[in-house]
Amino acid sequence: MQFYYGSQMPLRVLDEAEFWKEQESEHTVVMRELVTNLESEYVDALRRWEEVLNTTHQHVKRFIESVVRSNYNISPALYKQVLDLVTFCLQESVAFIQFCRQVKNESAAVKDNPTAKVVIDHIVDESEYFIGIAQTILYEQQN
Repeated sequence: MQFYYGSQMPLRVLDEAEFWKEQESEHTVVMRELVTNLESEYVDALRRWEEVLNTTHQHVKRFIESVVRSNYNISPALYKQVLDLVTFCLQESVAFIQFCRQVKNESAAVKDNPTAKVVIDHIVDESEYFIGIAQTILYEQQN
């Protein structure tokens, strides 16, 4: 995590969310490309996840622009919206992890691909890392 933001918490947490939402979106492509014989239901679901994660990524980028343009004079309303967005991002990552685990455990194509299992575990680990960061920042804001 980049701690050079100091007291500029909204930008700090948004920077993390922006990076990890982009990563999760890219991970949907990695899974589709790695498992060439992946069942169509999972391919379709991964495409939907990619779209959803890209939308969230763009939403986070808009909030970053709002914070920067405000000259870091964050109104209480914008601050609450940032925390709500981070909470949403965290929940979205939890759901994405559940989906990745479902693919790993239920896809016949993945069961026969040890490399895919390792990569999916890595993808899950990265999303869990973001969740840890988000929870820490959200917890700090409550104290």
